[in-house]
Amino acid sequence: MGTSITQDWGAVPHPVFVVDDDGVVRALSTPAHAVLPEVTVGGQLDGAVPAWLADACLSRSEVVTGQLGGRDFHVQPTTLPDGRVAWWLIGDTDRSLQLVQDALHRERRHAAFLDEASAVLTVSLNVDRCMEATARMAARHLADAAVVVGPRFGGALPVFGSDADGAVTQRHIAEDPAQISGLSEALRGFPPVPSRWIDPSTLPAWLIPDGFQGSVGSVVITPLPGHGIPAGALVLLRRTTHMAFSEGEEILARLFAARAGAALAAARLYAEQSAITSTLLRELLPPQLHRMHGFELAGRYRASDDHQLIGGDFYDVHPSPTPDEETLVVLGDVCGKGLEAAVLTGKIRNTLQALAPLAEHHEEVLKLLNNALLSPDNSRFATLVLASISDRDGQLRLRLTCAGHPAPLIARADGTVETADTRGMLIGALPMFRARSFDTWLAPGETCLLYTDGVTEARGGPLGTEQFGEERLAAAFARCAGMPAEAVVERIMMLTADWVDRKPHDDIAAVAITAPRRNHLSAVNGHTAGRYTA
Repeated sequence: MGTSITQDWGAVPHPVFVVDDDGVVRALSTPAHAVLPEVTVGGQLDGAVPAWLADACLSRSEVVTGQLGGRDFHVQPTTLPDGRVAWWLIGDTDRSLQLVQDALHRERRHAAFLDEASAVLTVSLNVDRCMEATARMAARHLADAAVVVGPRFGGALPVFGSDADGAVTQRHIAEDPAQISGLSEALRGFPPVPSRWIDPSTLPAWLIPDGFQGSVGSVVITPLPGHGIPAGALVLLRRTTHMAFSEGEEILARLFAARAGAALAAARLYAEQSAITSTLLRELLPPQLHRMHGFELAGRYRASDDHQLIGGDFYDVHPSPTPDEETLVVLGDVCGKGLEAAVLTGKIRNTLQALAPLAEHHEEVLKLLNNALLSPDNSRFATLVLASISDRDGQLRLRLTCAGHPAPLIARADGTVETADTRGMLIGALPMFRARSFDTWLAPGETCLLYTDGVTEARGGPLGTEQFGEERLAAAFARCAGMPAEAVVERIMMLTADWVDRKPHDDIAAVAITAPRRNHLSAVNGHTAGRYTA
């Protein structure tokens, strides 16, 4: 009988033949005919194939292995809906293909793990949490346990260990990493030592996580590379009951370590920048004001953006050594907003700190400051008000000088509000500078208010567009007569905040200078006098 190939099964691109319960071949693919040339459709299988294959087909074995034409084949059955069985021949080439597919699947799994590691590790910019996540992921995906050792800090090594269950323990060890082969080198960023060179029995107890059960049979130590500076070392531990780390697993560990090292380096850089920023902020933030030398001081500041701590408005105080000498209070407003304005604010405050011994002469101080701020394009300027305060037998002698700034307000004991008669030119705008000072006295219970235009120009109200204005400020300040300085600034800042509500606004700052009430009030000279300075 000649060979016949059925239309359906003949086109299958794989060696396969179909046999019924009587051992009769009912279908045959073209590749199967090339492997089994004696087999014909409609013929008996017995006698046309080797005995091992015929016996397997008649007994319907699960999977059998044998040689056909000098090649090794795995024969695997598939039961068809009509009860017949299709027998698939999987040869050496197919086995190699399966191995390739397994390797591809493994690489895809590794790539997915590395992608997950990048996503998880870059979420947090906290160094400790990043080290915890590194140890936890390494233990879960790469070994039976993992340890992350950070660079020495404060004389100790930070060590984060995790077992496969994800429990992380943290400790700081004052040990020499050189006692462990490969660890000292990894912490310095050198290439990893092959795991076969590391004797697991030499590992100290502090390098083995608390949850690790059994004996260590294999160790991998690889560096965590940072951005130019090593970020630490990753130690992987495997029990004696498992196979040692393969070369492929060590490569995967290094790929993971590269991502973990980059994340740790970014976290450390962020921590360093945050520390620098905090240090600079301490110098730029307004000082805490309090009672001194017989008078009260209080100040409040609100940046234009609620998420910012500093901006263009500022105040400062330079206390005198004794009560009868003058204490200098400064309130100012520089052009611009945000960080750029804050930098200029810091320069002004530092310059005034150096000029504080000359504060008896306001105009001279402002002239020197004006020269220091001059720039080729005259784009960096500021407005200022200086207030010199001294205690004279229960009264406060007050000298005020404005430089392009809103004039201070004075609330008298009888509830009236005066505007200080002082004015001057902008600081840093022109080479020349002139200003007029104002002298007055504060009796017990009277207050002088220094404020920036962020108060009067704050837009809000019922329509959201009206300015708070000088008249509204003066009326609100009049109702603060007799209040302590702290209550005055709280009241003014609260009214301004309510006025703008949540709408955009400029930086806002206010400082109150109050002569505190005493048990016995003395007669005071309530008159004010202006004086011009040349």
